[in-house]
Amino acid sequence: MKAYLKHTMLAGVAALALQTAAAQEQSVEERIAALEAMVAELKSELAAEKAQTDQDIVRIESVAKAEATDRPVTTTSGFMVGDTTFKLSGFIDVDAHATSFSDGQVGSNSIARDFYIPSATPIGGDEYSVTDLTAQASRFAVTAQKPVGDNQVTGYLELDFLGSAQGNELVSNSYSPRLRRAYVDYKGWRVGQEWSTFQNTSAIPESASFLALSDGMVFVRQAQIRYTNGNWQFALENPNTTSLNFGSVDDNLLPDVVGRYNFKGDFGNVSVAAIARQLRADFGTTEDEVFGYGLSVSGRVKVGEKDDIRFGLTGGEGLGRYIGLAASRATALDPNGDLEAIASYGGHVAWRHPFGDTARFNLGYSGLFVDNPDYLGGAVNKSVQSAYGAVLWDIAPKVTLGTELMYGVRELESGLEGDFTRLTFSTKYGF
Repeated sequence: MKAYLKHTMLAGVAALALQTAAAQEQSVEERIAALEAMVAELKSELAAEKAQTDQDIVRIESVAKAEATDRPVTTTSGFMVGDTTFKLSGFIDVDAHATSFSDGQVGSNSIARDFYIPSATPIGGDEYSVTDLTAQASRFAVTAQKPVGDNQVTGYLELDFLGSAQGNELVSNSYSPRLRRAYVDYKGWRVGQEWSTFQNTSAIPESASFLALSDGMVFVRQAQIRYTNGNWQFALENPNTTSLNFGSVDDNLLPDVVGRYNFKGDFGNVSVAAIARQLRADFGTTEDEVFGYGLSVSGRVKVGEKDDIRFGLTGGEGLGRYIGLAASRATALDPNGDLEAIASYGGHVAWRHPFGDTARFNLGYSGLFVDNPDYLGGAVNKSVQSAYGAVLWDIAPKVTLGTELMYGVRELESGLEGDFTRLTFSTKYGF
């Protein structure tokens, strides 16, 4: 009996030992399986992160190409609110200007101290030099996209701080934002405030300052209704009649009409645009109107492997504010009380030459020439011209340093003229 009990106890202990070993073996296998699952999950997360990074690269390139070719911007990343995707973008821009005027000074609160406005070059005063530091060109933008069936609606809002009516340089430099662009895109339609369809934005030269070569350049942002179909663009844009001898009036009944065709290819892009304008003034007891028109050819053309030429050539009657930052006006009132459209023509050309890994050199010239009637006398602008050279280099991703030397001259019909020279250093971080 004792022997039987002994054998039974030994058998039980052996069975228990075998069960414990089996359980331990199963536990090890489960742990290995869990570790393998964790590794697989980490691999999946890394792959997803890489895919998101690739999407960001594609998005950045797409945005750059869209802005250069004036197409609607399409975002593929951002943050979701409901079924709408939002994206924030912009840049911080700090400029230091050392400016010398040959014939007078520009007020400290003038926007002409922040960037070149051809008609603001003083004439008839004493030589004056000044240094300014500003961050008002810094910019902020919000893009919103929402799917609508097989299409999508896109909204875009862009602000900066140039020309602020609020703020001064005494203590806080607290400048208010201003509206630059605000539009909605849907099925080829763009409605809102945007660059004029008469302007090819890819022709704007690269510069260290906010804007260079504006003398003979088409440069206007305004409210409009635009339709794009392939290479064709048509728009109705906000009208405004400016004059050399009775100010600016808003008596127009018809919008400015613009048509444009874009040539695109491996060579770059070239656009041909035409504009027709009703120029109208109502003086209460009398009113008059005249027809204005203009033609423009502009673009950015590749030269060699990396270089490009950016250019524009524009002319017409009654162009006024569309060219040269309103260095001339669209009309004049003749001695008989009739409106006359003012003829003007101008253009710009700039060469961009990359060198090294992250640097580039820019060189350019611009000019606007006005055919003023004799009855206006000698106090109106006959021409404005400028030339510049700029070197920019990226010291880190999206961080650009720049230096620029610009010279401009303004001439009146009387023969009097004034000039300015400006040296600029800039630091820009895009996001």
